[in-house]
Amino acid sequence: MLNIHVSMKFTGQPIKRTPVLLYLDTDPEHPIEGSTDRSGVAVFDIPPASGKIVVNGGTRYHGRLEGDVDIELWSPTDADAVAEFGSPGGSGGGSIAYPGMQTRSLRINGREVETDSEGYLVDLGDWSEGFVRAQAEREDLELSDENWEVIRFLRDFYEKHQVQANVREIIKHFRKVWGPERGSNRHLHAIFPRGGPQKQGNRLAGLLRTKGEH
Repeated sequence: MLNIHVSMKFTGQPIKRTPVLLYLDTDPEHPIEGSTDRSGVAVFDIPPASGKIVVNGGTRYHGRLEGDVDIELWSPTDADAVAEFGSPGGSGGGSIAYPGMQTRSLRINGREVETDSEGYLVDLGDWSEGFVRAQAEREDLELSDENWEVIRFLRDFYEKHQVQANVREIIKHFRKVWGPERGSNRHLHAIFPRGGPQKQGNRLAGLLRTKGEH
């Protein structure tokens, strides 16, 4: 069960009769539609999943869709959506290109996006969910809810701390969220078989290489 509480920023007043859409990572092309009731709550009877919440046309939340999620808007018509391209996870954009760099290109929504020879973005501002899907397909990785949760954790961690999460921090977080077995180093490497979350995860999250990758 997912309960989305939509309210006015600062006043805390509930926003009624507001369109709410869920885009599940497992089926992003078919959103689940709903709206807030008189108390400003939109209720979705779904099992725990990963995805994003769109309110009034604006992307308001990325991550685990479970339990209670609070969303605050500046006004009932506030709809500043997250751009299709950009750096919502805090990478800040910027090119890592250097002379003689070998690059490859991915075509994403009609646009050519460059990566280095391993698949790391040349311009960090080119990150998007479309990039994740295209690069994962290139790496023969079938994305699951777990993959998306790790990718979003890596981007959120960087946004908050302005430094990339190390392996210990990744394991600590997911042991707490998923339990000791699924949050173990072994399982995290199983779902990111090309170097684990600190290598393949960072690459798909549109972040840089970190020391000690293998």
